[in-house]
Amino acid sequence: MKFSEQWLREWVSPQLSTQAMADQITMAGLEVDAVEAVAASFSGVVVAEVLTKEKHPDADKLNVCTVNDGSDEPVQVVCGAANVDIGQKIPFAQVGGVLPGDFKIKKAKLRGVESRGMICSASELGLEEETSPGILVLPESAPVGVDFREFMHLDDMTIEVDLTPNRGDCLSIKGLAREVGVLNRLAVIEPAIEPVAAEIEDTLAVNIEAPEKCPRYVGRVIKGVDVKAETPLWMVERLRRSGVRSIDPVVDITNYVMLELGQPLHAFDRDNLSGNIIVRLAQNGEQLTLLDGQKVALRPETLVIADQAGPLAMAGIMGGENSGVSESTETIFLESAFFTPLAIAGQARSYGLHTDASHRFERGVDPELASSAIERATRLLIDICGGQAGPLAECKSDAHMPAPSTILLREARLESALSKKLASDDVTDILERLGLDVTQQAEGWLIVAPSWRFDVAIEEDLIEEIARIHGYNNLPVRRPAARLALRSADEGTLTQAQLRRQMVARGFQEAVTYSFVAPELQAALLPDAVSPVLANPISADLSVMRASLFPGLVRAMEHNLNRQQTRVRLFETGLVFNGELDQLSQVPMLGALACGSRETEGWSSSKERIDFYDLKGDLESLLGLGGNLEAWRFEPAEHPALHPSQSAEILFNGEHAGWIGTLHPQVRATLGLKVDAVLFEVRLDTLSQGKIPAFEALSRYPEVRRDLAFIVKDEVPVQALLDCAREKAGDYLKDIKLFDVYAGKGVAEAHKSIALGLTWQHPSRTLNDEEINQLVDNIVTQVRVQLEAELRG
Repeated sequence: MKFSEQWLREWVSPQLSTQAMADQITMAGLEVDAVEAVAASFSGVVVAEVLTKEKHPDADKLNVCTVNDGSDEPVQVVCGAANVDIGQKIPFAQVGGVLPGDFKIKKAKLRGVESRGMICSASELGLEEETSPGILVLPESAPVGVDFREFMHLDDMTIEVDLTPNRGDCLSIKGLAREVGVLNRLAVIEPAIEPVAAEIEDTLAVNIEAPEKCPRYVGRVIKGVDVKAETPLWMVERLRRSGVRSIDPVVDITNYVMLELGQPLHAFDRDNLSGNIIVRLAQNGEQLTLLDGQKVALRPETLVIADQAGPLAMAGIMGGENSGVSESTETIFLESAFFTPLAIAGQARSYGLHTDASHRFERGVDPELASSAIERATRLLIDICGGQAGPLAECKSDAHMPAPSTILLREARLESALSKKLASDDVTDILERLGLDVTQQAEGWLIVAPSWRFDVAIEEDLIEEIARIHGYNNLPVRRPAARLALRSADEGTLTQAQLRRQMVARGFQEAVTYSFVAPELQAALLPDAVSPVLANPISADLSVMRASLFPGLVRAMEHNLNRQQTRVRLFETGLVFNGELDQLSQVPMLGALACGSRETEGWSSSKERIDFYDLKGDLESLLGLGGNLEAWRFEPAEHPALHPSQSAEILFNGEHAGWIGTLHPQVRATLGLKVDAVLFEVRLDTLSQGKIPAFEALSRYPEVRRDLAFIVKDEVPVQALLDCAREKAGDYLKDIKLFDVYAGKGVAEAHKSIALGLTWQHPSRTLNDEEINQLVDNIVTQVRVQLEAELRG
């Protein structure tokens, strides 16, 4: 939530600097994300009045005006804004002034007419991001000659607070002021809210059919409202500084009261309502066109505000287009209700929506706030838009209203949890300043939580409140006393830390992506995957559990490529989820992805792109950590996300362990990716299985090496040749290496030459030529019979 510091200080103003107050709020558990100035830096701008306006003699779209800027004589200025007019109060940049962007105001001639200054728009003053269509018109009461920054109170800061979901009570100026007041032992000065006397008898009856979801609903008819009235500049500014755009006075007032008190409100066009107001669940087949133009099919579990003709609004989320306030509206029905958090939680997201109202109702709005909020909004509406108010129509189910929590806080438990004994009077003072009803008892305090604190329900909640108000930094630091035995390290098991360090050593960076992904992304990579669909996703593009690490890594790569990072090397460890909920398997995996150049950019670096064999080398370095590389195999196989001729299944002791390959070109096209990428994923349980090192005496006798080159068909994998050679190489084979692959002149078409280097060594004697020659003959025969390969001459 964003709020204006000046607005907050009207309620409570501690003797603290802006940064000190922000730090204090953060230390109290309400993290401040940003502190920014409400307006860009500018100078030399004053409030002025337009005295005359004439058409420019040589330009149809320009006007020659004279303005009174408080100096001795009127100032002539050329203005191109279509909305400039005589008698307006406007912001005027005098000669010598400096506007945002270091734009200096000088005397100038525009089409031959002298101009000494500039009449400014809101965007030219840095008050709006988008270009303003015309100049900024100020209220008639604006005093001529006064510094514009001073008049608009622009020496202000916007503070943005990132609230945890349990602190919905702080989603308003009132809630934040309450917190600052408690922290600084200051009284909070609230605006006086007096009931508005009914001047007309018009009313609408309210019937609540779902009291467990909406136990309280308050409404009021206001007649003779001028929707075309102008929202006061002070209100527009407060909304802007809170990140809310001004729309029309009715919407602005409901937004203002929501920001001020924390109670969302909604206004209906009374003339578009048919019969009484009904708060009920949606019926099968009902549809509603929302204020944003979106047409939704309502589900039976959705709470709606309806009349005799059908749904008018999604309760606590968004109103309908047909019943909304328009320029022709003269009579409105203003609603203020309490919807239980469980009734609204997840509903907005399930329709792909998120509104300020749903954000607050999901977290909990004070159930006692509805009446005072509607009185506040009524007074503002009448003062700004005119009109006459009718009596309040209220429907309430006391049996379904939240009951206040009664909690016993034990003094001994508090001291034990905080490792510090606090004075009884200090504890009572903190609790009372938090708005709690406190009764001293022999063993502690009996507490009744206020209506706005949904998060205070058990003793631990009270201890947390006392700790944060007293100050975490004022609590003693004590280390737990324990006798801890060292755990034995299993040399045959690799830890995730070892695997991570190896990936980092190979130039990869660890990524942490969501365990849920976009369904269309997962379908593109894994069309046959079955994984749970989230009932309450945080967004529509994160609605299914991942069946592989590939979707998250591909999305992370895309994120980096979109930010001009052309060389990406990422790895991740985490669970993947396969099957429906009743038969769900959760498998820990390690995955990696790489794209871009093989080497980092440099004067001596190659510009070659990374390929399948580069990533396979990285993976083999990982597999080799366990000392049992011979247990791993790569078999050609097809995977829907991988290129059919550049993919392999990873086997561990003959069982499936993962996949490696190049991203499929069709998948790349579907996802709009313009670069090749190679990726793999392997089960962590197989990666962690190593071989315990064992000493083996070095042989004192010489090695014997033979190099063999075979001509085999192109489709024969090297692994098959290596397997044949090992099978017939005897017990004393020490090493076998592939050192050459050749195809071309001298080798038959559709064939290739594969050269192997074999090394033998006996532990207790020298091997003779007859033994070696026999082993070589056995290998050649086996290869000829099994693979139809011939020894190259």
